[in-house]
Amino acid sequence: MIKTLLFDLGGVIMDIRRENCVKAFEAIGMHDAGSLLGEYEQAGVFAGIENGSLTPAQFHDEIRRIIGRPVTDREIDDAFQRFLIGIPAHRLDELQALHGNYGIYLLSNTNPIMWAGEISRNFRQRGHDVGFYFDGILRSYEAGVMKPDPEIFRMVTERFGIRPEDTLFLDDSQSNLDAAAALGFHTLLVPPGTEFADRLKTISMQ
Repeated sequence: MIKTLLFDLGGVIMDIRRENCVKAFEAIGMHDAGSLLGEYEQAGVFAGIENGSLTPAQFHDEIRRIIGRPVTDREIDDAFQRFLIGIPAHRLDELQALHGNYGIYLLSNTNPIMWAGEISRNFRQRGHDVGFYFDGILRSYEAGVMKPDPEIFRMVTERFGIRPEDTLFLDDSQSNLDAAAALGFHTLLVPPGTEFADRLKTISMQ
């Protein structure tokens, strides 16, 4: 029986659009942004900010070094957050409703710039902070590792005391789901353009 739901954020709860971010970075002079920004995994400087090996200040300096001209922290952060479209309010309502029957956790490849900015702002639209919706949150930049590395799934079980055999992991990346399944998690793909609430109706939770 499923007792716990473990959610990805981008592409499952929050709508994202990589192309907007790539264009925004190109507009400030970072012409190789498209080769470093992935739909599901990041590379180079973007991986550094998401795995915690770069602080925001180091990230800003590295972006300026790559671009080769002065750009402000605000310009960089604004370009980065163009990756995020937003969270439809009905998904927050659905998370809250699920909370009555399941433990609800979040496991996200994310970074402190987006988390402090658009992510937190979007979660507050119903008047609650992000922590209202989850029993626990593990962010990649705090964990020091990103999905699909098996270590981040081990960390979430150890930190929150959840059991893979009782847990359904929802993600829009098949490689992330495969990594979780190899450790015994139940998994559910949430493809682009679908709603996690509708996808949950397609499976047995017993």
